[in-house]
Amino acid sequence: MQSSPAIVFDLGKVLLDFDYAVAVRRLLAQSTCSASELLALINQSPLLLQYECGTLTTAAFYEKVREVSGYGGSFEAFMEMFGDIFTPIPEMVQLHADLVARGYPVFIFSNTNEMAVRYIRKKFSFFSRFDGYVFSYEHASMKPEASLYEVVEKLSGRRGGELIYLDDRAENIEAGRARGWRAFLHESPAGTRAWVEAALAV
Repeated sequence: MQSSPAIVFDLGKVLLDFDYAVAVRRLLAQSTCSASELLALINQSPLLLQYECGTLTTAAFYEKVREVSGYGGSFEAFMEMFGDIFTPIPEMVQLHADLVARGYPVFIFSNTNEMAVRYIRKKFSFFSRFDGYVFSYEHASMKPEASLYEVVEKLSGRRGGELIYLDDRAENIEAGRARGWRAFLHESPAGTRAWVEAALAV
């Protein structure tokens, strides 16, 4: 008997929107650098890349940011402000809930970091309702590197067309398609839901 397909969700810009400028505004009050310097330091920067690749621990990332920005607040306050940048995308959260209710296995597959995951687990109840999670920082690898896709396949017990994958970045989608995954570039909740329903009907 063929297993049902698993649905693999990217996290940022698919289930949760995010804006590092929110963190910058809060951190700025206790920093000595400018807003533009602080944003360049933490927003999709080489430093953030190291952190999300798992080559920097959370404590080491904090120390690097503090060293460059002059941030004078506590580690605990920094973690809260750095994590509090997310807002749910309601239609996509509902799509996830509908798929769970219908019995489909669902997975998170994200280039992200420990502070973000810690905050999201605490803040958003839907996040606990996945069958598994693949985070870049835990595997020293980032999408679209093939090794991280292999982790998803092992975790889900599925390969090729048994995986339905949603991501907002074209290079990540192409890497999934190269492995035979049924992958869709997320641009709007309505378009993504329609594509998922069509994929599940096959």
